[in-house]
Amino acid sequence: MTKLTTVHLKAPYLILIGDLADPTYAKTGLGIVDWRPDLVVGQLRFAGGEVDMGVPDMTVAEAVGAGARSLVIGVAPIGGVVPDSWWATIEEAARAGLDIVCGLHFKLSSFPKVVAAAKTSGARLIDVRNPPDKLPIGTGLKRSGKRVLMVGTDCAIGKKYTALALDRSMQAAGMNSTFRATGQTGIMLAGEGLPIDAVVADFISGAAELISPDNDDNHWDVIEGQGSLFHPAYSGVSLGLLHGSQPDAFVLCHDATRSVISGWEHYTLPTIQSCIDQHVIMGRRTNPDIRCVGISVNTSKLLTDKRKGYLAKLNKETGLPCVDPLIDGCGEIVEFIKQQYPEG
Repeated sequence: MTKLTTVHLKAPYLILIGDLADPTYAKTGLGIVDWRPDLVVGQLRFAGGEVDMGVPDMTVAEAVGAGARSLVIGVAPIGGVVPDSWWATIEEAARAGLDIVCGLHFKLSSFPKVVAAAKTSGARLIDVRNPPDKLPIGTGLKRSGKRVLMVGTDCAIGKKYTALALDRSMQAAGMNSTFRATGQTGIMLAGEGLPIDAVVADFISGAAELISPDNDDNHWDVIEGQGSLFHPAYSGVSLGLLHGSQPDAFVLCHDATRSVISGWEHYTLPTIQSCIDQHVIMGRRTNPDIRCVGISVNTSKLLTDKRKGYLAKLNKETGLPCVDPLIDGCGEIVEFIKQQYPEG
């Protein structure tokens, strides 16, 4: 049977974010800092870098002196590559004995100088975005257990954070749940998963079935979402994940201040209701009983006195629990799920 991608990373980490100016594309580093700060020794930034993850700035040498064991490339830019100017620093880290951890759309083995430096020091080169061989195609067959999938009005909008927060709230409420990672950062945090956006298109739904196999009737898989059905570049991975996950429920993730697709400003975001409706229509192909159970909103850029009003208005319009998971937790969504699925 095909197994999930597993990673065993050596902590603590030095997170490389270079000269990145937009935090949207630092989601790997920020995700690790926010959810496992105990594993992070510092950040490595270059001149001109405007993103600050709130951990100490360090050079490679300083991080090694502080006990770092891995350099994690903490960015996820459009196209999945890093600037050529970064590679000298990555090579330096490998030569210093730091494992190099990468979740982007290339293989570290493609860079001979980094390979040579790692060979000299004994460092490991770890490609996280590396799906297993011989993935199955989707069957569409009903599986036991229950599933809740995070979906979004856009990319980089909080699907991973919402899944982690929802799993935490479910377990706090005594529910039987498991976080299922489908992206590089989630895999780094969970130790296993499957990088769904690196899977050949024909096998995406089959990979999603593999991520969330048969389980006990009262068990919930909390599945990290990818992309957006409404994204002009990444909708394909979202639809494959939706069909393969066969979710009983989904949580819609949104940014309160975003009105256009990030990086594709000529495309406006869909309305909340149209996004919900479209996911129900498409999701019914493999689960006729799919329903939306909540809305997760990133309100970090709203003024404090506007946040509650925004969420209350959204709740009134949709009849669904609306929360910012990093401020409110996901307790309201959990209670709604328990009402909708009393047997689970």
